[in-house]
Amino acid sequence: MAEPLPDWFLTPPGGWTADDMDRLPPGAPRMELIDGALVLLSPQTRFHSHVMRHLANALEEAAPKNVDVIARMTMKLGRYQRPEPDILVYEFEEGKDDHLDWYQATHVPPEDVLIAIEIVSPESRERDRTTKPTKYAAAGIPHSWRIEPEETGPAIHVYELDGVRAPRYVPTTVARDRLTLDVPFPIDVDVRALTPRR
Repeated sequence: MAEPLPDWFLTPPGGWTADDMDRLPPGAPRMELIDGALVLLSPQTRFHSHVMRHLANALEEAAPKNVDVIARMTMKLGRYQRPEPDILVYEFEEGKDDHLDWYQATHVPPEDVLIAIEIVSPESRERDRTTKPTKYAAAGIPHSWRIEPEETGPAIHVYELDGVRAPRYVPTTVARDRLTLDVPFPIDVDVRALTPRR
């Protein structure tokens, strides 16, 4: 017999909001909010974990002084949207934010984000390929990357915000060997090194 859902999991009056996510109990599983619905995040595969760690490290090494790289941090994109990209690359102003507030923050403001990165898992394909990039573009995030597992290793699909038409991303490159970019800052990533060679 299935265990009953805990009281905190019941939808509050008016539906879940981005602010409600900060009031979840400490023992709650990792979740994101998409269109007012809580989405449980599945355990990571080895591929996902390796790529996330190594790519975050590579981006951190390349990032300028006023750019930070963080994994598994949410963004508030509106009242009913609080997605959690696998990696966020964002700008900050040194000395602007209160030190304690910076450490206690539970989300990154979308206007500070330079790149939102999703690593595709079987259960997240539709969200990572369609739903979340659409929301990132609408929020004005200039770059979106999607990493797909392929037989030969990871493939990084790079998108930029189209500055001419309504908010949407246009593809700029797919990298399977080496990713070299000039924007949003000089980036040179050995894509094959993101997963262990077997």
